[in-house]
Amino acid sequence: MNTALMLCDAAPAAPAPQAGGMGMLVPMLLILAIFYFMMIRPQQRKEKERRKMIEELRAGAKIIFAGGLMGTIQEATEKTFKVEICPGTTVEIARSCVSGVVPTEEPAQK
Repeated sequence: MNTALMLCDAAPAAPAPQAGGMGMLVPMLLILAIFYFMMIRPQQRKEKERRKMIEELRAGAKIIFAGGLMGTIQEATEKTFKVEICPGTTVEIARSCVSGVVPTEEPAQK
């Protein structure tokens, strides 16, 4: 019986006030903007520079493959390169496999 009285005396808790949908929209947009400028935009710029570098490659350039091999371009076609990785060994690779250009060593000027 005491339990029944306790339950009857307890008033129902008032519902917590709910924030409007606009209250969450501003922080979410702020997070998305920060994410875009810190992650997506720099990656797009880097990929654009990489594509430009690959388009400018010609025969005779020394390159590094994505797998770490290095070689000299013998022939450049629209979609592939024929690359000599060691004397007498030529392989054909896709342009997208090129990760960088090996800088040429120029003799020091006196």
